[in-house]
Amino acid sequence: MCKGLAALPATCLKSAKDIKHKIGFLLQKAEPVQEQKAVKEKEKPAVEKSSTPIDTEKWKASFTNLINNDVGRTAFTAFLKSEFSQENIEFWVACEDFKRAPPPQMQAKAKQIFKQYIDVDSPNEVNLDSATREETRRNLEKCDVTCFDEAQSKIFTLMEKDSYRRFLKSKLFLDLSLPSHDNKHCGLERKGTFTEFSQCLLSHCA
Repeated sequence: MCKGLAALPATCLKSAKDIKHKIGFLLQKAEPVQEQKAVKEKEKPAVEKSSTPIDTEKWKASFTNLINNDVGRTAFTAFLKSEFSQENIEFWVACEDFKRAPPPQMQAKAKQIFKQYIDVDSPNEVNLDSATREETRRNLEKCDVTCFDEAQSKIFTLMEKDSYRRFLKSKLFLDLSLPSHDNKHCGLERKGTFTEFSQCLLSHCA
């Protein structure tokens, strides 16, 4: 030990060692906290951005363009809810989902769709003629991707010839057709996420 340290009282040396130990402990403790903070920041989900454009000109061009566009379908659903006929679009979407289902799940999904939308006095019964209804019932026995093709086609045509034409004349569609900076004044300002914007659309016709 050097003379400088040897000349110090024992209590001073002990205090210096204690302080050194505490500083070392604090430095070790601080590093994991910083690492945890960095990890948490990385784990933060990125803000969901809506990449689906509002292209009302394409929606006007065909019902297919409208119904196959996420925002367009959401807007049309909001309009149908205002007319108390949203079961049509819900059935169409259920049929599209059914076609993508794994084969082992198809039978259960098909029965659920039939019970929900097609069977007589079902909770969300769509407007189908008795022949189509019975044909679809028979299709449940083979239950492949074509099971609901006829029924889905009938409901698609019904929406295209009826609700779609009224939708194009509705205030909702006209508001969405305005330039984006004007949407603020009509209550349809584009939100930062598709979910938020969808909620805005769905409440617009409420």
